Amino acid sequence: MSAKDAAPVYYLRASDRTHMAKDSEAAIDSAGLPGRLVSGVPASSAVTVIEPARGWVPIRLPELWEYREILYYLVWRDIKVRYRQTVIGAAWAIIQPVMTMVVFSVFLGKLAKVPSDGVPYPLFAFAALVPWAFFSNGLTQSAGCLVASGHLITKVYFPRLLVPMARVLSGLPDMGLSFLVLLGLVIWYGYFHPSLSLLWLPVLAALALLTALGVGLWLSALNVQYRDIQHAVPFLVQMWLFATPIAYPSSLLPEPWRSIYGINPMVGVVEGFR
Repeated sequence: MSAKDAAPVYYLRASDRTHMAKDSEAAIDSAGLPGRLVSGVPASSAVTVIEPARGWVPIRLPELWEYREILYYLVWRDIKVRYRQTVIGAAWAIIQPVMTMVVFSVFLGKLAKVPSDGVPYPLFAFAALVPWAFFSNGLTQSAGCLVASGHLITKVYFPRLLVPMARVLSGLPDMGLSFLVLLGLVIWYGYFHPSLSLLWLPVLAALALLTALGVGLWLSALNVQYRDIQHAVPFLVQMWLFATPIAYPSSLLPEPWRSIYGINPMVGVVEGFR
């Protein structure tokens, strides 16, 4: 290879050819830099220009599939970070809904005498808390994920949708552990009767996932512009808890309020799990 071939080549953008070509050549010569200036970018160089979209942005499913490995690593990272430096680790996924069930059973089931449609109140409450815990944690985590991952988003390109998706999907292992406890309670109370209706459980879990992801996407985008969202999310989740039949049955509501009540997607998820 000759010295001329080994010298670096400085490419000048087409938009800068007219008013910067001479100045760039003079700067290279005066600095004593080796090589030469070439006008234009070579055909072999692929240049991707990323610009903000306007209006409604479609969900680019092929692009999401292309970056699926990043989604896997983001989910795995969130799972590991969640229980890092904890004494009991993933047992928190079981303790939280179980303790909530105990509180509901004592104050609402025993003291307030809230009806449970003929089912033991602990089983009644825990069957609703399993999908609700998954939904509420996914919504809370995804709402602030874009701000929390700003150091990653500003350095490398990947579909931003993967960040809230990872936060929601990382809650699936916790939901699986809680479901095992629910299965144990069902067997303990003698309500375990296998049937084809169990096939609806993955569909109901997917509905809870899509609800958490859909609301989380809106809140995460708004949180980038308005940081008030991060303070409003806990209040929103608390209000949504009382608007969902977790501590009480939906049969308490008369028509037509019960039909309007069903607009809440988590109503169908909770009642379906029961």
